[in-house]
Parts: sequence; C-alpha cells; structure tokens
Amino acid sequence: MTKTHLHLDPKVRQDASRRLLSVKGHVEGIVRMLEDESVYCVDILKQLKAVSGALDKVGEMVLKSHLKEHVVTAHQRGEAEATVSELMEVLKYR
Repeated sequence: MTKTHLHLDPKVRQDASRRLLSVKGHVEGIVRMLEDESVYCVDILKQLKAVSGALDKVGEMVLKSHLKEHVVTAHQRGEAEATVSELMEVLKYR
C-alpha cells in the first residue's frame, strides 16, 4: 500500500510557524539569562516552563489538525491500520 501524501492545513502550519518563532525568541532569551550570573534560577525555570507550554500548544494544534484531516478519513483511504500504528508511535512521546 502506498501512503497517501497528506499535508498539514495551511492555517495550522502558519500559526504553528508563528508560535515557534516566538518560542525561538524565548529560548534565545533563556540562553542570555544563563549567561548572566545574576539571574535567579527560579526565573530561568519559569521561562523554561513557558517555552515547554508553548511547544505543547503547537503539538496540540498539529495533532488536532492531523486527527481532523487525516485520521478520520484513514479508513476511506484504506490506511486505517497504518494510521493507527503511526499515531500510537507518535503518542508514545507525548
């Protein structure tokens, strides 16, 4: 069976990209905080938590789009078994 080429919804792709650029800026800020010996550890931890939350949000957006656009139609495409296996593999890391 040949895997159908499915693509991420353009709106989700754009929003995820915008959010990741923001995360990139936050991570760069954390690196600067780590270079400054006067920065309090808890302040760094708070920023790390914020970045983690932002990444989780992007993951949720992509997962929701995948479920709506690809998983619900997998049976119609004859890809139900492969899609379930793929999704189980991805969810191991969430």
